[in-house]
Amino acid sequence: MPRSVANMPRQVRDELTRRLRRSKRAFREEDVQVVEGPLLKRAVGASALGNCMEWFDFGVYSYLAATIGKVFFPGASPAAQLISSFATFAAAFVVRPLGGLVFGPLGDRIGRQKVLATTMILMAIGTFSIGLIPSYASIGIAAPALLLLARMVQGFSTGGEYGGATTFVAEYSPDRRRGFLSSWLDFGTFVGYALGSALVTALNLMLTDGQMLSWGWRIPFLIAGPLGVIGLYMRLRLEESPAFQQQLDEHEKSLAQASVGSEFKTIVRKHWRPLLICMGLVLLYNVTNYMVTGFLPTYQTETLGRSSGFADVLVLIGMLWIVLLITFLGRLSDHVGRRPVYGCAAAAMIVLAVPAFLLLKADGTWAPVAGVLILATLLAGFAAPSAATLPALFPTAVRYAAMGIGFNFAVAAFGGTTPLFTEALVEITGNDLMPAYYLMAAGVVGLVTVRFLPESAQVPLNGSQPMVGSRRERRELIITSKDLYRYSKERSGRR
Repeated sequence: MPRSVANMPRQVRDELTRRLRRSKRAFREEDVQVVEGPLLKRAVGASALGNCMEWFDFGVYSYLAATIGKVFFPGASPAAQLISSFATFAAAFVVRPLGGLVFGPLGDRIGRQKVLATTMILMAIGTFSIGLIPSYASIGIAAPALLLLARMVQGFSTGGEYGGATTFVAEYSPDRRRGFLSSWLDFGTFVGYALGSALVTALNLMLTDGQMLSWGWRIPFLIAGPLGVIGLYMRLRLEESPAFQQQLDEHEKSLAQASVGSEFKTIVRKHWRPLLICMGLVLLYNVTNYMVTGFLPTYQTETLGRSSGFADVLVLIGMLWIVLLITFLGRLSDHVGRRPVYGCAAAAMIVLAVPAFLLLKADGTWAPVAGVLILATLLAGFAAPSAATLPALFPTAVRYAAMGIGFNFAVAAFGGTTPLFTEALVEITGNDLMPAYYLMAAGVVGLVTVRFLPESAQVPLNGSQPMVGSRRERRELIITSKDLYRYSKERSGRR
């Protein structure tokens, strides 16, 4: 075996061999896509900004859940206010699959860039509107109704946001660096959450409870307006992803034409296995994600009786730790593979979920900090490879739509409902370790899913040309393809 071939990861060698046999020749220059550095940076940056804005809102809403409950559900008990606030939070996830079903097929037909610009402005409008809604004391039942409507606009737009952003970045990224570059998308996620939570923490420290209840809670939502304009400007300057611009082969063309009338049915029938894998990984990631980001701040204040300042700072430390870890783990997934990163993190969650929550419950400062850092490290292990792994499950012609279906249905069913379910479980059972058991169950589902996950590290995307970051890399790949083609022919001849 030639050294250039022997040094390839097995999954890359198998995929390139399949492509070379199908074309019956080695690669030529026109067969390998070179992504220019400035264009790649702009694509990653604009996509990450959308996630940053989306999670800025989630961070704000999670930290203000108790305050929002008092503003919009003042007649209920504290527990009922909290559950009502979380129910409104979860309502946005109910319409996310609808957003995925609408925006996903559009992204596959008219392009990723146009749809991502649309979702950005809708998201900004939804978030900005929450800051303008009068309180229940001013307009009565119309207040929570308008809050619910604004949350549903957010959820509808988000249904096309994450699937589209991951698809866009994955299709722009060179194969060897897809894990690292795609991890910047979730880097934006946790930066946004950290910024939102930091802003709420600062407001809680600067304003009295009465001021926060009267007008202070509105400030973070109103900031979303200018952020949305900036994000829209950046996305309108993007070019369409290289994979979408490439001419599809005959198989991809027929698949795209067949799916025009019944996209959902086509995807479920032809891609049910990768859809299930996608949903299993999304469950693993998002149950952990919303447990830490959506439930933990309120769990500490309402269940453990801690001050909001201490709870806010504790979770903010966890978010900053994820920000530091996530691109490192994304790069690691390029070298060791996506499956080992997912598998190790899922196994660790089964073992460490209960110890982490016992540390969270402990008195003092350092034990709760250690508990949060454990959960944050596990969350980083799921977040880092996700944006590179999930789009690789599907071919180019249906990638956006399939991501919209698989991701959003799983998030709606298991992610956004996590704060609501865990809060209700704690209330019903009186056992404040129920969140840990919930995480353990998600870890088991994750381990089973990883067993069936095909390794995609450094592998060209299904339906797309091999992607490289420079002309030198393209020359190297062409030379390697000649060695691989010759070697595969020799092996076939010996058989």
